[in-house]
Amino acid sequence: MRILRRLKKLTAIIQEQNPAKIIDQDGNDRLSGFLQNDFSLVMQHFEGASDFAYRELTLKDKHVITILYLNGLVDIERIELNIIDPLLKHNEALLKNPEPTIDNIKEGLSSAQVKHGETIQEIVNHLLSGDTVLLIDGLKQSIFISEQSWEKRSIEEPISEAVVLGPREGFTEDIQTNTSMIRRRLKTTKLKFESIKIGNLSKTEVVITYLDGIAQNSIIEEVHRRLNQINIDAIEDSGYIVELIEDHPYSVFPQILQTERPDRVVGNLLEGRVGIIVENSPFALIVPATFFQMMSSPEDYYGRYIITTFIRFIRYLFLLVALMFPAIYIAVTTFHQELLPTNLLFSVAASRETVPFPAVVEALLMEITFEALREAGLRLPRPIGSTVSIVGALVIGQAAVEAGIVSAPLVIVVSTTGIASFMFPSYALTGAIRLLRFLMIFLAATLGFYGILLGVFFILVHLVQLRSFGVPYLAPIAPFNFNNLKDVFIRAPWWKLNERPEQTGKRNLKRLGLRNRKY
Repeated sequence: MRILRRLKKLTAIIQEQNPAKIIDQDGNDRLSGFLQNDFSLVMQHFEGASDFAYRELTLKDKHVITILYLNGLVDIERIELNIIDPLLKHNEALLKNPEPTIDNIKEGLSSAQVKHGETIQEIVNHLLSGDTVLLIDGLKQSIFISEQSWEKRSIEEPISEAVVLGPREGFTEDIQTNTSMIRRRLKTTKLKFESIKIGNLSKTEVVITYLDGIAQNSIIEEVHRRLNQINIDAIEDSGYIVELIEDHPYSVFPQILQTERPDRVVGNLLEGRVGIIVENSPFALIVPATFFQMMSSPEDYYGRYIITTFIRFIRYLFLLVALMFPAIYIAVTTFHQELLPTNLLFSVAASRETVPFPAVVEALLMEITFEALREAGLRLPRPIGSTVSIVGALVIGQAAVEAGIVSAPLVIVVSTTGIASFMFPSYALTGAIRLLRFLMIFLAATLGFYGILLGVFFILVHLVQLRSFGVPYLAPIAPFNFNNLKDVFIRAPWWKLNERPEQTGKRNLKRLGLRNRKY
């Protein structure tokens, strides 16, 4: 016992002589209350950082306070107005006390968001997040004040999900702006936002949002588990998260819905799904996602249901066109000429008479050229990008036909296929169909219609096997659920959509009260 007492006394003496080395149970340096020592420990973390700034205040020769912040992340005017001026003018209680306290310091601040901490690592984390830190001589706690301010993009209409009817605002790179747009649409305490940090170097804030009482606990817990398992240096965009948490990373089909529309996120939250909002990214993630969800547009719910149903049928028809039209052309002209009417067969044969290549080479040449024009249109400056892609396709297509390199019917096939591929609301799904189209072309060139049927069979088998956070990718078709077919190929009127999808909203199925439609 005497030895233990002597060791405790010796430890206390060492800590008094070297207060900067007080370590807590988690291995973090704790504040000692000696301003110079605490400040030097913080400076060690920001050595070589030219944006690190500080200012020292002395309140009537009694209390010394050092203000720390990072230039570019804070509003200097607000620091002067809400921190420095009030502290210099205030406060009688602070000047009367021989030693400062957290409460007395807070009383002299005009800022609304004020927190405090006890370790050096907390100071570093808050500085990197854009907060202003107060170090007070004689106080073993620091104060964190939210006076963040940095340049951010204004709210604009989404580029990748344009609509005729519906809201015109889209997410930005500022996560607080994004969460506020969701909160503005759902004024309920059931809307939850849970924040975590991902990235060893970037410390990117990721917010999980859902409706309590509607979203299933198992899905929420699975989202938390997968996000917490991510160990990476930095997250630059939500696309990083997609690849790290999806169920089948080797599949070409997207299993997580990416959207930059807050109304689409809200609509999916109301169906029991979970949203993931990533700092510095204008695209939010929605899980679980299904194939038919990818094929629906937010505009489907803003127009009349009869028109929407017709547009959906057109959309699914052109899905088949985008996937198989070039393959069907190759199969017919190479193996199954008897399927064409005689007049059409003579016309196709006459157009291909001067073409030196087989149909598959023709198709690949035109498809690759079309993909190149599409990418060029995206990468070129916006004022000339669309012009180059359209004019380029017309000029190259006409010149190729006149030169006898490709046939005129194939130009029509490729053009129709390209138009069809622009009809999908999900850009990620468009990429999958574009890639599978080349597979179907090779199968048609080798086996004809048998190859096309074989390709469709394998695609369907693959889709049936896919899962998105435990939910079947082809739900409610496989497994079949008759009650949920009201919002798949057709869009039933709102008074018929009285239940949420059973796969995601079975915890609280009812979402619309039935009423008499006779007015």
